[in-house]
Amino acid sequence: MTDDGEIKAATQANVIQDTTGKKGHDSYSLFGWLLREQYDRIAAVWLDGAELLRTSTAEPADDGIFWTVNKDVTKYTSILLKDNITLSVMLENLVNEIFTGVYHVNLTFLYYDIKNVTAVELGNYVDNNHISMEVNKLRNSLDLYEKPADLIIPISGNGDNGFWFRIESESELHGQRVMIPKNTYKSVMEIYVSFHGDDEFWYSNPPDSYLKMNNLTTKRGHGAYREVLLKIDENLVGSLVPFPVIFTGGINPLFWEPVVSIGAFDLPSYDIDLTPFLELLLDGKDHFLDLGVADSIPFWLVDGNLHLWLDDCQSPCEVQAEVLNYGAPKFNIERSSSFHGLDGSFEIEMGRKSKFSGWVNSTSGNLTTIVSREVKLKNDIKFYHNGTEKGVGQNVREESIVRVVSDTGITISRTTVKKIYPLSMTTENLPSTENDTSLMLTDLDHEWRERKSIGDLSISLTNRQICSGWMVVQDHDALSGGATTQQTYSYRDEVGCYSRTVSAANGTLTSDTASSVCAAFL
Repeated sequence: MTDDGEIKAATQANVIQDTTGKKGHDSYSLFGWLLREQYDRIAAVWLDGAELLRTSTAEPADDGIFWTVNKDVTKYTSILLKDNITLSVMLENLVNEIFTGVYHVNLTFLYYDIKNVTAVELGNYVDNNHISMEVNKLRNSLDLYEKPADLIIPISGNGDNGFWFRIESESELHGQRVMIPKNTYKSVMEIYVSFHGDDEFWYSNPPDSYLKMNNLTTKRGHGAYREVLLKIDENLVGSLVPFPVIFTGGINPLFWEPVVSIGAFDLPSYDIDLTPFLELLLDGKDHFLDLGVADSIPFWLVDGNLHLWLDDCQSPCEVQAEVLNYGAPKFNIERSSSFHGLDGSFEIEMGRKSKFSGWVNSTSGNLTTIVSREVKLKNDIKFYHNGTEKGVGQNVREESIVRVVSDTGITISRTTVKKIYPLSMTTENLPSTENDTSLMLTDLDHEWRERKSIGDLSISLTNRQICSGWMVVQDHDALSGGATTQQTYSYRDEVGCYSRTVSAANGTLTSDTASSVCAAFL
């Protein structure tokens, strides 16, 4: 850390698993019954109750498995600067006579001064002939990125079983009371979320009526609409539909050797700007911030970090604020289903649109923040051939615009973020040539697409995986199988462009190419 407190930090987690002993397995797909040799485990890292990283484990191998996760944690600088902070790690492992694996976790925090970033460090994604020019351009562009928050207040549990809240039903709301400093001029809620148990594959769950009419004992139903809701004193102030992260035992575990599914080792967090609501929070009283999951079934793990930016004014210092526009977000959802026996189709279309605004008067002036958000979900599930074949198609679109305007009507800043999460999946069960076995065929195509614009600065990212595989199964045991996975990653910003394509087959990396030429974006 430098004397002036300007730091950039990254956390690195090295995980070692000892998998000696007998392995277990789990059956989890409604009509796929795809198998895992061992449970994948969810884990997280907290500093003073604020979550820094949510991750999951790799599937085990007979001789153990080793992997590393890196994450930039610069936005948590205000916590890293504290003295006597508490580091907490939770890995929901299960150890019994069947599941005997033990995990060993090493955490390393790396601090470095951004002013001393060298051309060599940037050389991976800029042309060596233009490094001096590009380094200067990058450093000048850093001013366009907002500095980390001055204070972070965890919206999390007591830590007895991790600091996340465990949500078992759609009626549950979990959160805590907070009182924020009176000189707060900006507030953003960061939400971490993951889904497990009967809702691990929520995007493929049919409605309860289908399960009931067919006398199915699985609890993986309740339809395929889920939405994380954020409330202040029971008033809805934001929502999100999470990216459908697939853990390393999911769909077909052979897809994720050695290429891991998107987000499985570094689950994304989601930001909701609460600046327009500062009038509600700056009255010197405590207020309840709640998190819930609409239409959820057991179970979800959620928590949040409330990021606050403080006015650097002389004490006593109080910021004035007023909510200008708050109305209930426009929400609509349409569901349709048609099935006969085990065959049928189910469709859901959901949309939520909101626009909130409020002014804040600080030493920077009287500034109005206008936050517009729109979330759309479209999901289609089909069953064929007496329920032995299942197709799932889903697309989630989200756009958020945060605009800051002066009291004279001049736009001070404008940030636009667009995200698209398309997913397509098919599973098919066929009779196998071996007695008492079945052949399972699975195809998956999913993607994270994002474009972010901050003024004239634009950042684009696409990350796509296409997978295909088969398994011969007997009584929930995988006897044999094979899989291929191809992943394409492309990134572009004001400095340059980077793309990488990797391919894997049957647990072996077959190709890995990188380029400075990127594919087309949104």
